[in-house]
Amino acid sequence: MPIRQLPGHLINQIAAGEVVERPASVVKELVENSLDAGARAIEIDIVAGGQKLIRVRDDGTGIARDEMPLALSRHATSKIASLDDLESVVSLGFRGEALPSIASVARLILTSSRGERAWQVEADNGVLSEARPAAHPIGTTVEVHDLFYNTPARRKFLRTERTEFSHIDKWLRRLALARPEVAFTVTHNRRTTLKLRAANDDASRLRRVTEICGESFAAQCMSVQRETDSMAISGWIALPTFNRSQADMQFWFVNGRSISDKTLSHAVRHAYRDVLFHGRFPAYVLYLSMDPQGVDANAHPAKHEVRFRDGRSVHGFVSQAVEHVLRDTRPGGHDVIPVPANVVSTKIYQQSPMALGSGGQPTTSVAEALSGYRALGGAALTETGEPAADDLPPLGFAVAQLSGIYILAENSDGLVVVDMHAAHERITYEKLKCSFDDSDVVRQPLLVPATLAVSEAEATLAEQSAALFKRLGLVVDRSGPTGLVIREVPALLSRADAETLVRDVIADLQASGASSRVEESCHEILATMACHHSVRANRSMTVPEMNALLRQMEATDRADQCNHGRPTWTSISLAELDKLFLRGQ
Repeated sequence: MPIRQLPGHLINQIAAGEVVERPASVVKELVENSLDAGARAIEIDIVAGGQKLIRVRDDGTGIARDEMPLALSRHATSKIASLDDLESVVSLGFRGEALPSIASVARLILTSSRGERAWQVEADNGVLSEARPAAHPIGTTVEVHDLFYNTPARRKFLRTERTEFSHIDKWLRRLALARPEVAFTVTHNRRTTLKLRAANDDASRLRRVTEICGESFAAQCMSVQRETDSMAISGWIALPTFNRSQADMQFWFVNGRSISDKTLSHAVRHAYRDVLFHGRFPAYVLYLSMDPQGVDANAHPAKHEVRFRDGRSVHGFVSQAVEHVLRDTRPGGHDVIPVPANVVSTKIYQQSPMALGSGGQPTTSVAEALSGYRALGGAALTETGEPAADDLPPLGFAVAQLSGIYILAENSDGLVVVDMHAAHERITYEKLKCSFDDSDVVRQPLLVPATLAVSEAEATLAEQSAALFKRLGLVVDRSGPTGLVIREVPALLSRADAETLVRDVIADLQASGASSRVEESCHEILATMACHHSVRANRSMTVPEMNALLRQMEATDRADQCNHGRPTWTSISLAELDKLFLRGQ
């Protein structure tokens, strides 16, 4: 077959294969155009999962009559004009391919007004009609009928109506999170499926997050706010106890664009490393703002991914910001009540059993026992013999030990139950980490240096990252185009597989520009040490010991979970107890 120039319409259909994968792709492109046009309210109507009709109406700036044919031609856009604009993109769309690509595989009607008069053009199989007057308020409406009607092979690959709409709904929820200041109304087969009001303050933005992510997420999330000269991060992260089996509730927005990025995902996962079960995933909604010149939005045809100019700095900034918030996952958070001075005592108190008489009534007054424990804890007593609510620390004061496993305590809200081994394990682990992090990594030379065969690119990367390897406690030299020699390893990892460790570090550097592999391996050993040196089950603890453990928990970072991700404590409010015993009913 001779070489020939492809027809323009066929070129558009080929290009549509990159832009229009399914109805959700059409919705995404059209809504992003509306957002770029400054819309404050967007209405999306879907029929038959988007296969029969997709209608997007906005109240944006609109399109002038003479520009409407240009809007439906390839590589025509108002969003960039030069290479400098491309290197600092602030809009969601910028290639000028969305509308012509959609028009090449569907029947498209474009109606728009800038205030004086509205105009309408139609595109059918690549053929444009003349602009004609129409009735329309300020803004733009794009109607897409019979998607893939002229490419039946692609239409056959579409899924069921329900599945296609689920993809549309997913993207719309992402876009609604990206732009909370914009109102969204979505209908499917004339039934309203989503209606979101504009959110212009912190409370309403959290309400939108609640509407999209659910009340459980909103009830168990923490706010993230951190800023430097070059970057700023904000949003919400879920408590470690609110974890998922899949990475299905992770939303990243970079300069208002919804993206999926390995560097950012790894940074958050690294911050959660000590508070999650293995195989579980955190949930979060996070917004990263930075200089547009530091991020390349032109890295993927569908604009799902971005590329950072300095990925290592971005990774470190995000990880530190999230980790700083997670440190306060402890009883009371920042509001830690210090141990009162009168707690310190040389007198040893023993917990006496509350023996029951023949009548089944306690022979020892519970009130007397509780008052003794409160006095031991240092809480100020009122005239009635009860502690003042303001003087009770978050975990309260120990009352008893249950089955040699749990500590029972009373605080201002009700009953607190603490897993003493898990709690002590976290306390010990954090102390070991602080001691390890505050000192230089001790390196141990290998008696016989280990040789490692890698690719030339990996060897070059290791050579360029020699300083980073040394900070990690590794001394790695290049021995040839594709060879590495491992001469020293961290003393704490002297029994670890050095070759696998170096390979993993190199893989991390290639993927995200940073590596926490050595740190994680060291922390795993410290975690094992903490587990072995923590109080065991069936250990009888005195009341002073139990109270001391509670006070240490309140002062320890991440004390809400042990280093394996298990919760260390829970509470039962008085209202819940009253409900159990039908009090007041």
